[in-house]
Amino acid sequence: MTSLLRSPLSGKGVYAITDGPRDDLFAAVEAALAGGARLLQYRDKTADADRRRSEADEISRICARYGVPFIVNDDVALAHETGGGVHLGREDVSIAEARHVLGPDAIVGVSCYGSIERARQLAAEGADYLAFGAMYPSTTKPHAPVAPHDVLTQARSLGLPIVAIGGISVDNAQAVIDAGADYIAVVSAIFAAPDIQTATRRFADLFDPRPGIIR
Repeated sequence: MTSLLRSPLSGKGVYAITDGPRDDLFAAVEAALAGGARLLQYRDKTADADRRRSEADEISRICARYGVPFIVNDDVALAHETGGGVHLGREDVSIAEARHVLGPDAIVGVSCYGSIERARQLAAEGADYLAFGAMYPSTTKPHAPVAPHDVLTQARSLGLPIVAIGGISVDNAQAVIDAGADYIAVVSAIFAAPDIQTATRRFADLFDPRPGIIR
């Protein structure tokens, strides 16, 4: 296993999630990090294990240079091999199983969809962050039910970082931040943008506006 940065979650900001195979993946990741992403998830649903291993390893190194935690979607073994944390969905292994492989210091985040009950259960099991969504209709997961913004507010009482995901744009992100999201997870609005660094910075400015910047 590569020994790389495993930063604790702190603060608030943009959670950039990659959008699958692309020729310019490393440059795109670098642009998102340069734009101010505070978390970076490698998400690739293909079965090309060798390419995914090579990509995740390089992205973990890029994240380490920027001091940004690196997360792998679904794949605990790949996270272990590349020094990352992991994001778990409903069909994935338990938090306890992930911790057994990754150790106590790795970030283990979970999808709670629109369920505060699931969030309570996973918080009790030791999740590091709770992700809710889709907050809006999403092109990445077009059939995902839309979660009510109120679930973000309710989840504040659980004392963990709250992530909002799904259909989030610069125009609608402020509503989920106001509802209680610490992080806004973005796929298409960052990685499908013609200028990834600028797109990421526009989201980052919602959390930390720079003087003189007009959105």
